[in-house]
Order: sequence, then structure tokens, then C-alpha cells
Amino acid sequence: MKPRLLLFTNGNESTWASIEYAAWMAASMGVSLTLVGILETPGDNEPVEEIFGRAVTLFQEKGLDYTLQLETGHAEDLIPRKAVAEAAELVIVGPLGRPALKRFFTGRSFRHLMAEVQKPILYVPTVRVPIRKILICLGGLGYGLTVENLGVKVAKMSGASITLLTVVPAIDLDYPEAQLIRENWQNLAETETLPGRTLRKALQTARQAGVEARVITRQGNPIEEIRAEVKAGDYDLLCMGSPFSAHSLRQLYTPNVTAEIAETAGCPILTARFVGE
Repeated sequence: MKPRLLLFTNGNESTWASIEYAAWMAASMGVSLTLVGILETPGDNEPVEEIFGRAVTLFQEKGLDYTLQLETGHAEDLIPRKAVAEAAELVIVGPLGRPALKRFFTGRSFRHLMAEVQKPILYVPTVRVPIRKILICLGGLGYGLTVENLGVKVAKMSGASITLLTVVPAIDLDYPEAQLIRENWQNLAETETLPGRTLRKALQTARQAGVEARVITRQGNPIEEIRAEVKAGDYDLLCMGSPFSAHSLRQLYTPNVTAEIAETAGCPILTARFVGE
């Protein structure tokens, strides 16, 4: 079966960037595209129909193989259901244009989608093409290797270079591995620690695919350091693992770093759950 991208819009203008990005990606990868229009207010079809009209013009200009679908319901409920029902490799969404008051009480939609959608998600708040620089964030447990593999594929397709980033947080525990990480955080990839082995494996994966890659390590608060690197590096795409890769209570008491970064990154973010080797 030919690979396919699954794209959503609720008619809000904020979703147009994701449509432009999906069209570019489908054309670059030679894959088909399904655009799902979500009618959240019964009887108010005009916003979705207007977006559909612009999207069809764009898709035809690029010669894409595309289909259109209309669904009724709330986007946060409908997108996870469609992601399960449709045979698509990637779910693409943009900001849904929720009022600030709703975001305050219910949280941003992206957080909900990360929890409910098990397929890789590409969140597109703004268009940055062509892709020339990709930042892939890797933690110490290997959960980022799935999204790293996807990032390598995108880099190979677009001729982009990759930066592999690991942030070493403050380590208070005094056991041998922690001490080794603390003392060698600047050359972590050269150590026999778990983060060091993860970095070397990721670097090998990129280079075997013929992709230019380098390693950067930072020390400090992960959210602050990732934001600083995104700003300093002016990246076109950010790849991060999902906190829901860990099937444990861990995501209940640790920060959702990916969601925190997505809210301020200013570039598309690709996230995927860890699925093993």
C-alpha cells in the first residue's frame, strides 16, 4: 500500500501552515495525502469549505494524489479516532485556534493529541521549507530513537543536516553512572554510559544513511536548554520523543518536555512514541 499522510483542519486560519507543509512533504516524498475537514459547529461549514478550496488549488498545482473527507465533531475527539481508523504513516496537525480561556482550563490541544494518538505526529505552527537543519533531542533512555529514525529519513529526503542534542540535568544522586555523566557531560558521546551509547548509536544511524550529523550536549534544565538551542541554531524541524513512550507512571509526575517546547518553538515539531528496535 502506498504511504499516506493524514492531515486535519477545523477551518481555522491557524491550520493553513500545516496544509502548506503537508503539501510540500507529500510532493517531496512522492506520497498521497488525505485532508480531513472537521465541522465543529453544526451548520457552519463555510470556514472548512474555504480552506478546502485553497487546499485543492495548492494540491493540484503540486500534482498531488489527494483525497478529501468531512467529519463532524470536536477535533480533539475526532483526530485520535481517525488516526486509528486510517492507514496513514504520519498525522499532521496545526494549532486549532482555541480561545485563550479554553486553553487555560483544558490545556492545549497538542497535549491531548500526544496522549491519545499513537502514530507519529507532526505539529506545524509555521512553515519552514526547505528543511536545511534538523534538531533531534535524545534523552538517556533511548526513547528518542524512533523519532530519530524518522528525522533521519526526512533529512535524507531534504538534504538537511542533523544535530543530536542531549541535555544533562542536575544530578544529585551519587552512584557510579551518575558521577561519570556529571564529570563527562561535555564529551558524553565518548563515555560508556547509557546516554553516551544512545548518542553513538544515533550518530551511526545518521551517518549510515549518508546524512551529515553532529552531537551537542548541554547541561541544565532540559526545557530551558532545548529552547536555547532551538533559538541559537535556527532549526527548521525539531524531533522529540513522546513522554508516552514510557508505559509507566513516569509521565504523571515529570514535565511533558515535548509539549512545553511545542508551545514556544516556532518551528514544526515531529514526535513519535518509542516502538523498540
